[in-house]
Amino acid sequence: QVQPVESGGGLVQPGGSLRLSCAASGGIFSTYAMKWYRQAPGKERELVAVITTGGSTNYADSVKGRFTVSRDNAKMMVYLQMNSLKPEDTAVYYCNAYRLDALGRRFDFWGQGTQVTVSS
Repeated sequence: QVQPVESGGGLVQPGGSLRLSCAASGGIFSTYAMKWYRQAPGKERELVAVITTGGSTNYADSVKGRFTVSRDNAKMMVYLQMNSLKPEDTAVYYCNAYRLDALGRRFDFWGQGTQVTVSS
């Protein structure tokens, strides 16, 4: 199984940038779709970005044009580059590894999260 570990969170001013990293140990990393979620206080967890095993990406409307997800299978890493940050981007960001096997069984692994705070 894959164990994701996030890093790179912190405090940034509005309009600034951060890059989150997710290191995945164990398992066959290249077989997992990787996702970034976030959860703000008092709100439900929401999907921010997805990168498939083939490298295709998809984003929540709220971050399109500002966030970029990428992966490096050789390093077993996934990244979330966040630009033009807004106060509403403040949340705990979680890395998720997801796949379905040939029998349709779901494998879902979560990191512990990293706090991103956008404030002046």
